[in-house]
Amino acid sequence: MKNSTADRLACVDLPAFPLQLLLKRRPEWAGHPAAVVAEDRPQGLILWVNDRARQLGVLPGMRYAAAFSLATGLRAGEVAAGEIKQAIDGLTQCLMRWSPEVEPAKQEPGIFWLNGAGLKQLFPTANQWARAIDGSIKEGDYQATIVVGYTRFDTYAVAKSRRGVTIFRSADEERAAAEQVPLDRLHIDAKFRDVLSKLGIRTVGALLTLPPSGLRERFGPDAHRLYRMAAGDLWTPLQPSAPEAPVVQHRILDDAKSDAVRLLFLIKQMLHPLLATLATRAQALTVLWLSFLIDHGAWLKEQLRPAEPTLNAVQILDLVRLRLESLKLTAGVIEIELRAESCAATREQLRLFIEGPARDLDAANRALARLRAEFGDGAVVQAKLKDGHLPEANFAWEPLDRIIPPNNSTTSIKADGLNGLNPSTGLRTGSAKRLNGWNGQSALVRRIVNKPIMFAGSPRGNHEDGWLILGLQYGSIEKLTGPYVFSGSWWNREIQREYYYAETRRGDLLWVYYDQMRRRWFLQGVVE
Repeated sequence: MKNSTADRLACVDLPAFPLQLLLKRRPEWAGHPAAVVAEDRPQGLILWVNDRARQLGVLPGMRYAAAFSLATGLRAGEVAAGEIKQAIDGLTQCLMRWSPEVEPAKQEPGIFWLNGAGLKQLFPTANQWARAIDGSIKEGDYQATIVVGYTRFDTYAVAKSRRGVTIFRSADEERAAAEQVPLDRLHIDAKFRDVLSKLGIRTVGALLTLPPSGLRERFGPDAHRLYRMAAGDLWTPLQPSAPEAPVVQHRILDDAKSDAVRLLFLIKQMLHPLLATLATRAQALTVLWLSFLIDHGAWLKEQLRPAEPTLNAVQILDLVRLRLESLKLTAGVIEIELRAESCAATREQLRLFIEGPARDLDAANRALARLRAEFGDGAVVQAKLKDGHLPEANFAWEPLDRIIPPNNSTTSIKADGLNGLNPSTGLRTGSAKRLNGWNGQSALVRRIVNKPIMFAGSPRGNHEDGWLILGLQYGSIEKLTGPYVFSGSWWNREIQREYYYAETRRGDLLWVYYDQMRRRWFLQGVVE
């Protein structure tokens, strides 16, 4: 079927797209000659113009003063690059409703190509497909030209010279229409365009009559590339944008909860990773959707919109608290989902999010004082390094009077050094992988236990043959690195230990030793 979407390519042109953004801000300029300038001053360069300005002779590449002499009623303004990028990203997501493969032009904002392959069952004709695309763009108050054809350059050229929707039934028809397109409609160098105009070369077809070698020699590689694209010699496949996954946090609760304070605490735990995801994308939150699944009921959805895009968790949580206090839940909540809508974040927002708020050490010290008052002076302690032969003798717990800022000056580690102390015995998944990928820019932490943990009996000779050192949960030992021998204390009680780093199948890196005197294996700590 000649009019089907199979193997078709659609070019969507939002003419003078940055100018459309400017006119959305300044609707009173509609009907007047208007332009976007690089700088709002007499020598500012004209970047985009509307049809009214073009009819008066104003073209991209002119200076603002020269353009104003041709059109005394010319309205002009600047449009920030961030505003353009944000709008393009939004339109790309919108157009992905009509094709999974959408490529926004990198050099010319407002140009998009859509792949029609595989859409025949959804849109039997190319006209239906184009009308659906056109309708979604108009919903955003944009004007667009849509051309459905066969090649990238020809659909682009025709889209720059027409309005509305154009459907080509054959490649020959598309080629003939493209050759009639005026060069001043294309996004090309202004000086190159003016020189060709003086030579009588004003259309794409006329350009193709020139010798390509002479064109490259006189006008450079950009002009030669334009010629090759127009001639169909330079073909590049569609390079679609990858759709961004929605920023969502979801949690299933163990039991139904209806207390606003508890719900706020759970939402706080979910909000921080959600904002971190936005920050990695250089985006700020504009709308937060709160969804609650009511026990034996339906989903309850609430929309929160901060005064301005933000990454400030405190501001957002304050809005969440106010909304929770006003909600009347018919039953407890068993599931919570947070979904974010976003826009481009400013550098200041990203900087503040990364740096985080300054720590209030005075408040921390006051909190520690309350702990000592309630539980005694021994409740707040810190580890202090001391001279000792054995690892467990390398530190001692001492009372902590005040918190002081940490000094993170460590930039290197030693394999047999004590890099960090913590009495916790918890194991973290993937410790060995982090050790293998260490790049020398951050210190590893060796968590040691208060008292070495003795393992179940294991023959001395088969500890590398599927040894389940901590049971099935952590998997068998994959690799042992060592031994590192500690011996001494002959004046008190002779000690002879062989230390190893044991890598488990799950990825944990354990610090273990074999006690020669007691003939037993012990867990000394974990490397993170």
